[in-house]
Amino acid sequence: MPILDLYAHSERRRNLAHFATIASLAAVDGEINSQEIKVIEGFAHKLDISEKEYEEVMDKSNKYPIEPVASSEKRLERLYDLFKIIFADYQIEDKEMSLLKRYAIGLGYSVEKADDIIEKSIAIFSGRIPFDDYIALINK
Repeated sequence: MPILDLYAHSERRRNLAHFATIASLAAVDGEINSQEIKVIEGFAHKLDISEKEYEEVMDKSNKYPIEPVASSEKRLERLYDLFKIIFADYQIEDKEMSLLKRYAIGLGYSVEKADDIIEKSIAIFSGRIPFDDYIALINK
């Protein structure tokens, strides 16, 4: 088997695990609403999740472990995706917050760094960022 096939398989596994993380975050409050379903379906397409995999994950969303990624940018992208699913219903609940922190740590962040990134991300996603930060984000 060529090394490229091994990498593709590994990337595929990470995408499936990430999709399962997104689905379990959506389900943490007991039910997945229609807004969350739309976001989940978008991620299924983005991550190239088959219909069979989709059904399996939606049945048993905690089957796949979190797999840490080496790239800082990729870790932030994974967290960004998680915030998109959490804020699909325009609010973040305590269960989602607790699970999000565990996922951030599972992605390789220290407890302190996870808390800092989560706090900043909540401010961004909820629209409560200072004007200076807004300008920095727009100009970046």
